[in-house]
Amino acid sequence: MNSRDPVIRLENVYTAYEGAARPTLAGISLEIRRGEYVVIGGPNGAGKTTLLETINGMLPVTHGNAVVCGYDIGRHGVHVRCRVGYLIQNFAFEPLTPFTVEEVVLMGRFGRLGLFRKPGPEDRSAARSAIALLKIEDLADRPIGQLSGGQQQKVLLAQNLARNPEVLLLDEPFSNLDFLARDEINALLSGLVGQGVTVVIVSHAFDDLPDRAIRVVVMREGKICRDSTCDPREVESVVRASGGIPAHA
Repeated sequence: MNSRDPVIRLENVYTAYEGAARPTLAGISLEIRRGEYVVIGGPNGAGKTTLLETINGMLPVTHGNAVVCGYDIGRHGVHVRCRVGYLIQNFAFEPLTPFTVEEVVLMGRFGRLGLFRKPGPEDRSAARSAIALLKIEDLADRPIGQLSGGQQQKVLLAQNLARNPEVLLLDEPFSNLDFLARDEINALLSGLVGQGVTVVIVSHAFDDLPDRAIRVVVMREGKICRDSTCDPREVESVVRASGGIPAHA
């Protein structure tokens, strides 16, 4: 894959959930390059989460072409998911979940290990580094089920960083975090973008974006209705105006 090629390329892509009467994404064309910081905005039901699931190869492409990290996601979804981190929006751990934080973060390495291979020193080092980046070293030996929602969110982000992703997909990553934690995560994400990681965020929170040019992709009814770059202070107004979201929403 040439370094100047888009790391994500969707061409007239349609996707649909099983049993759906109509496609959720309809004719999506989008190119995202390495090291871009992209915010996906729009009203509820616009297809934002579906777009992330499509990029990660979790939904079949019924029409069009989709290439991520140089791989056709329809034929090589496993290879794509080894290179893409995906933090889902809705997650829940039972209080009695036995895995420790360090074990959960180490699971982020399993896709790169392949079948029947045990984590080695390199994998454990990557997990510890990710834990340090999220500043949760004090939680490493605690069962994840005993943590708060915000702490669990940090653990799952660390799990995704442990795989050294080329692309990081984040669905409402600030929903369980306080203001200080939001600032810390945004500084971390901005640093990753500076290192060439592509960050794609679905969010309704636009008050904690990093101080850099933000690419805004606005969706409505399964289509992209705006794709532009703006100052972080302008993101909310751009999303509301283009996505048809009332100012009081």
